[in-house]
Amino acid sequence: MIPLSYFLLFVVLLSILLWMVNLSMKKLGRSPKNRQRAMGIILATLFGWLAIQFAIDQTGFYLSSALPPRIPLLMILPVFLFTGIFLFWKRNSEVLHAIPIYIPIAYQSFRAVIEVLFYFTFLQGILPIQVTFEGANYDVLLGISAIVMGFYAYRSSASKKILIAWNFLGIGVILFAAFTFVTSLYFPEFWGTGGFSDRFIHFPFLLLPSFFMPSAIFMHVLSIVQLSKQLKLETGGA
Repeated sequence: MIPLSYFLLFVVLLSILLWMVNLSMKKLGRSPKNRQRAMGIILATLFGWLAIQFAIDQTGFYLSSALPPRIPLLMILPVFLFTGIFLFWKRNSEVLHAIPIYIPIAYQSFRAVIEVLFYFTFLQGILPIQVTFEGANYDVLLGISAIVMGFYAYRSSASKKILIAWNFLGIGVILFAAFTFVTSLYFPEFWGTGGFSDRFIHFPFLLLPSFFMPSAIFMHVLSIVQLSKQLKLETGGA
């Protein structure tokens, strides 16, 4: 049941991402053919990435705790680099800026859901307690706040500075959560508790570093790009 829940959350989030892009392109008057092409590119890119990671996972490569750490270098780092390069390259894209600003913010509410999944995964002996909300992971609070901030961002009078600050806070929370995961996986003695079960170093649990966490970072950075441009327009900046 727990593995299926990870897959279901993936399907829901992917559906939201596709809906978001389609909504933006439709708002700009793009033809159905162009919208379908964009959906195809997104799906091909994402499933190509996950297929590569699944193939590597099947070899047992990620099970090694030897340094340098394999999961951060081959899963997390490439997607972070993609996020930075893509959003810098597309920072003036009409499609990105046509996305309602409350959607990337409200998207982060999934982090409260995944924290619940982490807790039940811990109860099954797959995760150590420090990566859950009963330990040192406070991501659940950011996920809950995303619901409130999403409603706030929906208002035309919402402060762009407050929303930008919240996004930076969210990135900080993700980085700390990543720290707890990486140290628990490669340096469990740091926490003085048990480490991960080998079951976690396989799909669907590996959707966490290969999709869930990167998608949260992507949406935070996208939101900052959107809000920064709107703030400049409001203040008469270039």
